[in-house]
Amino acid sequence: VQLQASGGGLVQPGGSLRLSCAVSGSIDSINRMAWYRQAPGKQRELVAVITSGSITNYADSVKGRFTISRDNAKNTVFLQMNSLKPEDTAVYYCNALITWVNYWGQGTQVTVSS
Repeated sequence: VQLQASGGGLVQPGGSLRLSCAVSGSIDSINRMAWYRQAPGKQRELVAVITSGSITNYADSVKGRFTISRDNAKNTVFLQMNSLKPEDTAVYYCNALITWVNYWGQGTQVTVSS
């Protein structure tokens, strides 16, 4: 199983980015997909999660600004990030719980700066 993340980059405060993460390989059942982030000197934190039934949950710091969604046919999860702030700067990691085993993608850097 591989997770391939893309979509990071440099954006000005108030801007938007859309992250994507495609899951490939031998997939039986994707129970849950999520995005985490890790800023320099900080622990990795959960940003958003979406279940197989499309129930979502968000960190308080991103509620109302970020939206997680998934395309089950393509085994892909997205993170739409709007109204970005400098404190959103971090490496973002996608995560998938597949048949109750955790898998991680490579990180993608998001930098919010003027």
